Amino acid sequence: MAGMRGRQTVRGMIQSLAVILVAAGVMYYFIPHDEDANPVPTKDYRVELLTAQRAAPYPVLAPEGLGADWKATVVSYKREQGDTWRLGFLDPDTQYVALYQSTSEPKKFVPDVTQQAENSGKTQTVAGQVWQRWEGPHYDALVRTDGKATTVVTGTASFERLAEMAGSLRAGKPAGPSKV
Repeated sequence: MAGMRGRQTVRGMIQSLAVILVAAGVMYYFIPHDEDANPVPTKDYRVELLTAQRAAPYPVLAPEGLGADWKATVVSYKREQGDTWRLGFLDPDTQYVALYQSTSEPKKFVPDVTQQAENSGKTQTVAGQVWQRWEGPHYDALVRTDGKATTVVTGTASFERLAEMAGSLRAGKPAGPSKV
């Protein structure tokens, strides 16, 4: 009798698994999904930028003149965290590029926002300004400290794309992104 019960248990498990697989297949077929849809929503950051420009003790930067194929995805200003301004984008190659500015101590701030990148000792001139090149296992970065704030342009994008972002940065009231 114990042998019969064991066969029934295995058969029951196989039947249950078959029912679950059929149900999963039906749900997959009938639940709409679009593999081509953009999974990252684009943000209009103009209001947050104006707020940061009023609150920050340094000239807040934002890009001007980037093409419509640059998609803003992240925006924040945190006064309590060293007056940190953050603006993240997906570049035309869908790589991440972020702008950070802060009054925090650069020796701690830069490795934090670049996911442990280190100063390579190299520099790069972008739009007449000298930036330090930082390289890391996850993100590379262009870094510049000017007056009260450290500015970091970082991400998974190439140094060419990081320089494109750095070269577009302007203080004051920007033209802003196109309406989304």
